[in-house]
Amino acid sequence: MSSRWLRRAHRYARPELVEGRVEGLTTSAVTAAALALLALLTTAGGARPSPSASDPLFVESAAATGLVFTHVNGATGKYYLPEMMGAGVALFDFDNDGDLDVFLVQSGAIDAGGSAPAACHLFRNDLTVSPDGTRTLRFTDVTKQAGISVRGYGMGAAVGDYDNDGYLDLFVTAFGATTLLHNNGDGTFTDVTRQAGVGDTLWSTSAAFFDYDRDGYLDLFVARYVDFTPGANRQCSDPVGARDYCSPRAYRPVPDRLFRNDGRGHFVDVTERAGITRADGAGLGVVSGDYNGDGWLDLYVSNDGGANQLWINRRDGTFVDEGLISGSALSAAGNPEGSMGIASGDFDLDGDEDLFVTNIVGETSVLYVNDGRGNFEDARARSGLARFTAAFTGFGTDWIDYDNDGWPDLFAANGAVNIVEAQRGQPSPYRMRNQLFHNLAGRQFEETSAAAGPAFGRAETGRGAAFGDIDNDGDVDIVVTNNNGPARLLLNQAAARSHWLQIRLDQRPGNRFAIGAWVGVERTGRPTLWRRVRTDGSYLSASDVRVHVGLGSSAAVGAVVVQWPDGQRERWTGLTGDRLVTLRRGTGRP
Repeated sequence: MSSRWLRRAHRYARPELVEGRVEGLTTSAVTAAALALLALLTTAGGARPSPSASDPLFVESAAATGLVFTHVNGATGKYYLPEMMGAGVALFDFDNDGDLDVFLVQSGAIDAGGSAPAACHLFRNDLTVSPDGTRTLRFTDVTKQAGISVRGYGMGAAVGDYDNDGYLDLFVTAFGATTLLHNNGDGTFTDVTRQAGVGDTLWSTSAAFFDYDRDGYLDLFVARYVDFTPGANRQCSDPVGARDYCSPRAYRPVPDRLFRNDGRGHFVDVTERAGITRADGAGLGVVSGDYNGDGWLDLYVSNDGGANQLWINRRDGTFVDEGLISGSALSAAGNPEGSMGIASGDFDLDGDEDLFVTNIVGETSVLYVNDGRGNFEDARARSGLARFTAAFTGFGTDWIDYDNDGWPDLFAANGAVNIVEAQRGQPSPYRMRNQLFHNLAGRQFEETSAAAGPAFGRAETGRGAAFGDIDNDGDVDIVVTNNNGPARLLLNQAAARSHWLQIRLDQRPGNRFAIGAWVGVERTGRPTLWRRVRTDGSYLSASDVRVHVGLGSSAAVGAVVVQWPDGQRERWTGLTGDRLVTLRRGTGRP
């Protein structure tokens, strides 16, 4: 680690609410040398000098900060399909202390044999600031204290405040029984699955909280995979005849489910009524967004080996699948693809949401560019992403402006689902390295994995990925899960040269965190930066509900525009960058 990193200063946002306006007026500096020790230290100071080209963009810091967790898939040589699919992670501030905590999903053993199954874990972020400005990032395992006991064969996690009490709740999917954990607001959770009416025992994967009917209460969509049971396990082989995991096409897909929140702590299954049963597939990823620009939230579902679905909200409680006619269901050649993780966002700064979907090795991952009316073009070839992703199987992903230059970049967690020939005979023959792609002004991408540091040179079996500013220093960090391997914490070191703005919305009454809102940051002479308030997307994972915007070389902000989930708009002026702002509904100008 270079001496330049010992002198690097970091801005950070201190969570102090200033009545719906601005918070976090303090700046500080961070000492990155402590990443090699037991904590991440940040020392008060001025602006950060730019990093040198030899400095890593990310530093892996899980063990150094106490985030010690290893996923167990329970594989015994029977090649049960669920063994290769998990597991996910959630980044959310469960105790409302201003920093992101981490929930890691565990799987265990499918054939438990009467032994106690493995448990999911909740880690509290104990980020501290000393009187001299030094900050220390440390995680504490609070699973038992929080009363969390999720002991099924876990898959993924979704986050949202379903009862509008100001505390984020947690939904856990599984190969087996799902679990809804209500956040009690005192550091503990209660299992309310039965009371809430969201129990399920079929194989569920990704899930999303979103308000599809704009009534102020978050509804719940649950993607489901295939009808697999150990007793019906099929024997499949790889191209050389060796035993390997089956394709999902060997099993029947299971229909997804949509639950409507009735506003009284209970959900009603409206899957049939909403039209969701009119199309099915082996669902792995789901994300919400307004893809046709009508102000109502739609859904995009990635189906493994089948046509993806674009569920357009008809504004009457029903949806219609326009995946095929929109161009977002298949490849440009008309073929269904692996389709695991999803990134949804405005990568080209034209004011609409585009889609990136990770696929299996040989297919290449796909970039679907939105024309603003819900029609998509397969642009993987001209963007350069096809060439970079051909040799990888991708899972967790998102648009992440890792260098704060205003252009959303891409991260993909990679790991095979069938034996990698070069690793045949090794204990873990499914390992691949993760990838980072730099956005070249919305036209093309270049892979910057080599410059991202040793963390991107390590080959593991990547699965879930969640994104957010974990150390509150003004850039986006990543937590990555590995199938049958350790969780990784990638702390961002790349954004020192640029400015930023983080936005937290407060809406009362109703959907308190304003999940689904569309936020635009206006800049003089440059495109408006639009971001969706969401926790969904990626693969089996949930990310920070706060909006992060890179501002580039100038901290100036013309205005922030918020289109609330019910379609109403407000505008705030007088804001500047390098801080966290909380915008309360009703305090801006119409």
